[in-house]
Amino acid sequence: MADLTTTFIGIKSPNPFWLASAPPTDKEYNVRRAFEAGWGGVVWKTLGAEGPPVVNVNGPRYGVIYGADRQVMGINNIELITDRDLHTNLAEIKRVKADYPDRAIIASIMVPCEEEAWKAILPLVEDTGADGIELNFGCPHGMSERGMGAAVGQVPEYIEMVTRWCKQYYSKPVIVKLTPNISDIRYPARAAHDGGADAVSLINTVSSITSVNLDSFSPEPSIDGKGSHGGFCGPAVKPIALNMVAEIARDPKAPGLPISGIGGVTTWRDAAEFMVLGAGNVQVCTAAMTYGFKIVEEMKRGLSDWMDEKGYSSTADFIGKAVPNVTDWQYLNLNAISKAKISQDDCIQCGRCYAACEDTSHQAISMSADRVFEVIDAECVACNLCVDVCPVEDCITMERLPAGTVDPRTGKVVSDDYANWTTHPNNPGAVAAE
Repeated sequence: MADLTTTFIGIKSPNPFWLASAPPTDKEYNVRRAFEAGWGGVVWKTLGAEGPPVVNVNGPRYGVIYGADRQVMGINNIELITDRDLHTNLAEIKRVKADYPDRAIIASIMVPCEEEAWKAILPLVEDTGADGIELNFGCPHGMSERGMGAAVGQVPEYIEMVTRWCKQYYSKPVIVKLTPNISDIRYPARAAHDGGADAVSLINTVSSITSVNLDSFSPEPSIDGKGSHGGFCGPAVKPIALNMVAEIARDPKAPGLPISGIGGVTTWRDAAEFMVLGAGNVQVCTAAMTYGFKIVEEMKRGLSDWMDEKGYSSTADFIGKAVPNVTDWQYLNLNAISKAKISQDDCIQCGRCYAACEDTSHQAISMSADRVFEVIDAECVACNLCVDVCPVEDCITMERLPAGTVDPRTGKVVSDDYANWTTHPNNPGAVAAE
C-alpha cells in the first residue's frame, strides 16, 4: 500500500488532504469531527485581532452555481472571517492540537496591515502549539474593503512587508495565502518568497456575483433586497487554480517555493493534478461543505490506489512531475499533426459533433442522408471541439499522423522532428528557448 504520509515545509500529516480555512474549520467541534473522519490537517478559520468581534450577516451567505442534476459546481460566499472571540478560538486550537498531535493544524490570521497588530497576535497563536500560520491575503469581500485580505494580496510590497514581520515575530512556518484576483500571480508569490515565506497557498476565492434575482433585481445571496460581490470557490475554479499553481511552480524568480494547492479539489484525481503541478499538499473546502467530512475517505483510497498502480511509494515521488511539461505557447510543437476519428460502432448519431463543427468551427464533419457522421481530413485542424461535445466517451478520438505522411489539409509531409522542436528553425520561439 502506498504511504500517504506527507511532510510539507517540515509539517508532517498522515495524508496530504487538509481542510482549508473556511466554515468547516470554524470551531473545535467541526475540527474534531474532521480528524475523526480522517483528514490530515486543517487550516483554522481566519482569526482576527483582539477587540470587538467581526459581525457577519444573519441571512443567506451563499450563492450556488449548479451543473446537471443540481451538482454544485461553485459556491459564492459573503461570509467574513470568524465572528467568534479570538481567545475562544485560541483555547480550542490548543486543546485540539494536544489531542491530535499527529494532525497538522495551521492558524489562519488576518489583522490590520500594521506591524504592532501582527506583533500582538503572533505570540498568542504560537502559544497554542499550532504547527504554523497562514496569512490570509486572499479574501476578496468585506475584509478587503477594510484594507485587509485581497487588498494586501494585490500589493506585492505589502505582502513582502507583512511576511517579514511574521518571520521576525513567529518561530514556526509561515504560509502566505494568495488572491487570484490579480493579473499575474507570480508577482505576489515572488514577494512572499522575498519576504521569507516558507510556502504559499492558492487560490483563495474569486471575486464574483453568481446570479441576480429577476424579481427583486438584487444579486444573490440577497440581504434585505441588496447583494454584494463575494468569493467564488468549488470545481468551477479548478482550472484557474491549476494554472496559477503551475505558474508559480515554474517561476525561476521564486525557485523552490513550496505550494499548498487550493481550488475545487473534489476527488483524488483533482488532488493528484495539483500535486504533479507542484503542490506539496491540497486544501479542500467546497467538497466537504457539499458532501460532508467523510468524502476524504474516497480521496485517500483513490490516491493510494493510483499511487500503487503507478509504483509510487510516497507522495514525494510524484510532486512536480508535470511541471517540466508546462510551457509557453511559442514552444509548442507545430510539427505535430492530428486528425479526429469517429468510431461508427460507438456513434449514437446525435449530431452534436456535426452541429458544433459546421456552425462554429471548420466544417470538417460530414453528415450523410442516413445520419452517418465522418471527419473530412482535408478540413480538420484537430481543435478537439468534436471530442469535447460528444456525449459518448471515446467515440471521437484524436489520432496523430505518422511521420512521412502527407497532411491532407496543407499538402505538407508530416515531419518526424518532434524531439528537437524547441530548437527547430521553424519554431518562432527557438531563439528564446536557447
